[in-house]
Amino acid sequence: MTNNEMIIHNFESFEAFRRAEIFPSNGDLIELEKGLVKSSDNFTISGECFVCKDRVDFNVDFIASAEPAVGEERVPNWRERLLCPICNLNNRMRAVVHLLEHDSLVQKKHIYITEQMTHLYLSLEQRYPGLVGSEYLGPEFDSGYIREDGIRHEDMTQLSFKDASFDSILSFDVLEHVPDYRTALTECARCLNPDGGELFLTLPFLLNSEETLVRASLLPDGEIEHICTPEFHGDPINPSEGILCFYHYGWDVLETLREVGFENSSVKLYWSRDFGYLGGYQVLIHATRK
Repeated sequence: MTNNEMIIHNFESFEAFRRAEIFPSNGDLIELEKGLVKSSDNFTISGECFVCKDRVDFNVDFIASAEPAVGEERVPNWRERLLCPICNLNNRMRAVVHLLEHDSLVQKKHIYITEQMTHLYLSLEQRYPGLVGSEYLGPEFDSGYIREDGIRHEDMTQLSFKDASFDSILSFDVLEHVPDYRTALTECARCLNPDGGELFLTLPFLLNSEETLVRASLLPDGEIEHICTPEFHGDPINPSEGILCFYHYGWDVLETLREVGFENSSVKLYWSRDFGYLGGYQVLIHATRK
């Protein structure tokens, strides 16, 4: 489905893949992408939107992009700011829809996704009737609480669902905001059907690091210790403030998945100029409930 894609199960296999030079290196892809950048603050790149099934001019800007080093050109945040003008889905969201349909998720009846106020949720809801979504509304609410507007509250570390409630759980760019992510993954395993239940994750991933980077920690007294410069991501609940990122994950997250009740945990690396899946190799993590 993409120009380049592969499934890898651990850091050692990734290193072997990189040494073999079978596919372009991540650096080569990033260099290629630099040639697509225009000097204006807003520009377009033509491609095919899998969701809309149409050729479009994807909109690109420099919102949320990193400050360039001295002498370097600006690079867009390709993952977040390469949007289809029709469905409004960005790079990672369009790719998720694409990848899930290729992984036969469409056959699963009971699906939970850890978001509910996004364009991605609306798109997946049309594809998977009965999809259950939620947002994190704050510590004052109990998991399972439903707001007047229909938005459900769930704390990933204390999900309200019964054991084995779902065939698939989807969590896209949420886990990095959960201080106790190990407990969150344990809860996902509990709520999945042990007969082939699947977890699909996207998150900030350090392709060249075996170890997860802890950017911030939640202390016992509720205070936050910042280990790195605070990084905030967009939050549909508090768009003016954003939400703190606690982790950039390394390959060790696959071992954590195995420890808390999953098997066959793997990273799918993908990249496509045709579909606008840019930003070097992108990552989807998949694991099956034991």
